[in-house]
Amino acid sequence: MTFAPIFLTLSASLFTFAMTALGSSFVFLIGKGNRKKLTQIALGFSAGIMMAASVFGLLLPAMDQAKSLNMPEIMPVIGGFLLGVVFLFIIDKSLPHQHLMQNTPEGPNIRLNKHSLLFIAITIHNIPEGLCIGVSAAAALTLNSPEMYSATLILALGLGIQNIPEGAAVSLPFYSDGYTKKQSFIKGTISGIAEPIAAVIAVILTASMIWILPWALSFSAGAMLYVVIEELIPQSQEDKGHSDAGTISILGGFILMMALDIGLS
Repeated sequence: MTFAPIFLTLSASLFTFAMTALGSSFVFLIGKGNRKKLTQIALGFSAGIMMAASVFGLLLPAMDQAKSLNMPEIMPVIGGFLLGVVFLFIIDKSLPHQHLMQNTPEGPNIRLNKHSLLFIAITIHNIPEGLCIGVSAAAALTLNSPEMYSATLILALGLGIQNIPEGAAVSLPFYSDGYTKKQSFIKGTISGIAEPIAAVIAVILTASMIWILPWALSFSAGAMLYVVIEELIPQSQEDKGHSDAGTISILGGFILMMALDIGLS
């Protein structure tokens, strides 16, 4: 394998990591207070972008790649999707963590403070994002496909945009709980480091195996949609069972990512 897939992957994933840092820097601009509604909007927006990215940037290309490799589409697409869901489910149940809008820890009963549990939850959330960038870059370079090049750049742009409110949604709660603005910014930024790491691992594992690309693309989609359904959508609705702001932001994120895919591909 040449260095080109890793370079493309690093460039794309470091861009999304930088957007996380940008979002985390909002802690220097926004004071303390109840930002529940802001967090709901940020999480809903992220959910919408990730749903659209899963469909337009991963599942549809997986179907196209399976067809071009003369594979029956149902096997790699559905099989890879289910494997991605199971992979994230196992990680979710194996690691102690706590979501942003909840007070009850999940996973194994290990004594960690709230902030450590929150950090682990965000790390789990960022793994699928890194996987989808790495696999998409591997497909683009292995197949020398202009369409997959465009898909990789669109994925990076869309995920980078959603990482801005996500970074803010991580750093602001730390500041509200007594950390300094600098400490909150650092913690919010570091929470995104799993993304480039997962991306590089994904591209190394898949770039030299053409047959695995449809499986890997749908695997990434399954992992990402698991995060959306298990974490982001419920938290965007943490307002006596329903939140108009969360719902509208989900739709807004989906429309934005869909528009990017249509307009730039």
